[in-house]
Amino acid sequence: QVQVVESGGGFMQAGGSLRLSCAASGTFFRINDVGWYRQAPGKQREFVAFITRAGSTNYTDSVKGRFTISRDNAKNTVYLQMNSLKPEDTAVYYCNAVLGSGNFWGQGTQVTVSS
Repeated sequence: QVQVVESGGGFMQAGGSLRLSCAASGTFFRINDVGWYRQAPGKQREFVAFITRAGSTNYTDSVKGRFTISRDNAKNTVYLQMNSLKPEDTAVYYCNAVLGSGNFWGQGTQVTVSS
């Protein structure tokens, strides 16, 4: 059984920083690719950032230069460092982990940025 859990969300003023974590637990061989997605109220879930097991990364244009995705394979954890936060970054942030046994989503963590 595999569980993916996001943490680190919260309330922040514009210009501030937050670091989200995505941790996988349970029985699996290894985590392959991991993506962060977000869903704002009334909008569809959208891609934010992606990291392969080897460390290659990709970002949506709106967060380039502000967000950094990284991973610690020994801890089965992926991070999303979010700097220079903007009110439009307000959303529930979800982690999607690709494991050998399938594709797993976390429950999400709320990020709220005030102006």
